Amino acid sequence: MRKKPELLVPASSLEVLRIAVIFGADAVYIGGEAFGLRAKAKNFSMEEMAEGIRFAHEHDVKVYVTANILAHNDDLEGVREYFEELKKIGPDALIIADPAIFMIAKEVCPEIERHVSTQANNTNYGTYQFWHSLGAKRVVSARELSMAEIKGIREHIPNDLEIETFIHGAMCISYSGRCLLSNYFTGRDANQGACTHPCRWKYAVVEEKRPNEYFPVYENDRGTYIFNSKDLCMIEHIPDLVDAGIDSFKIEGRMKTALYVATVARTYRKAIDDFFESPEKYQANMPWYLDQISNCTYRQFTTGFFYGKPSEEAQIYDSNTYVKEYTYLGIVGEQNEEGLYCIEQRNKFSVGEEIEVMKPNGENVTVTVKAIKDEKGADMESAPHPQQILFIDLGQPLEKYDILRRKEE
Repeated sequence: MRKKPELLVPASSLEVLRIAVIFGADAVYIGGEAFGLRAKAKNFSMEEMAEGIRFAHEHDVKVYVTANILAHNDDLEGVREYFEELKKIGPDALIIADPAIFMIAKEVCPEIERHVSTQANNTNYGTYQFWHSLGAKRVVSARELSMAEIKGIREHIPNDLEIETFIHGAMCISYSGRCLLSNYFTGRDANQGACTHPCRWKYAVVEEKRPNEYFPVYENDRGTYIFNSKDLCMIEHIPDLVDAGIDSFKIEGRMKTALYVATVARTYRKAIDDFFESPEKYQANMPWYLDQISNCTYRQFTTGFFYGKPSEEAQIYDSNTYVKEYTYLGIVGEQNEEGLYCIEQRNKFSVGEEIEVMKPNGENVTVTVKAIKDEKGADMESAPHPQQILFIDLGQPLEKYDILRRKEE
């Protein structure tokens, strides 16, 4: 059997990074405040990045920083300065798409690994060999590749060149993310990190001489969201991904919540570990994986291009909305002198309500809220204000970084 692949999980903030680490990531990828493709994500200040790297390294988890914009002339000097700063805090790798940025990183901080982003359209083994010759440690495969193509790449590249592949999350309608819709409609460049996701919008046809008449676009009478892809999910295909020689299983979602990241990280962590312990155990636990992965916010699932060109079933026609089965309530913090647990609340919940504690080891524990107190110790019947600091009693011991959630009917 091949070596166990890395589980690479996204983080939008320091809080989410900690959750990714605790819930099973081998590595976390994050964006700084510049030069990444998620400008709308919260992203990390240099101080937060340093703290995140310290926390991850204490738990033997790696941190990769994205610098994967397609650069213009005006970006290059700033990139050099940015890498000088990153050199001081020591991330494990930089994820880069642009050759100019790659070469600047090689010059400024050669000790930091360079990984080539999926944005660089890496679709054949010759491209992988090219990047390896320039000093890349890893290349992220284009999302348009099939399992057979990835396996073919593995057979033609050096053993020390790693393959990273997206195995879960949102799919882009455009080839390797090279989309002009956002720039055209809003002036916000997807390739500079400012995508407004117009592929998720609802479209109609307007005839030139009848400008105020909107004709709906139907495909087989199922709806009008003509660019709207299902989300990728490969939880049922771990054996094929391992057999293809993929070194790093990448989760998409640098704008997702801690609940989403915890759910996906925990589920794939258990699936990977179970498979390497025993393929039979992996198959036996499949109902649990499928149940858990469906608990996070998602559109509907597809296997993307892994088994050939996607059929029309990879498309969503009737809605652009997410299915949402759980509401994120907060993360458990320290215990106070009274034995209550601190949380920074995310959504409303009340005394007497039944909620769920989601633990990193795979347990989901149903509890009843016994008491809620504010920071001054005053009793509260409910917690209506997001990000309020509260102290709670759920009737049983909790662990720091447990996640609280509520199942929605």
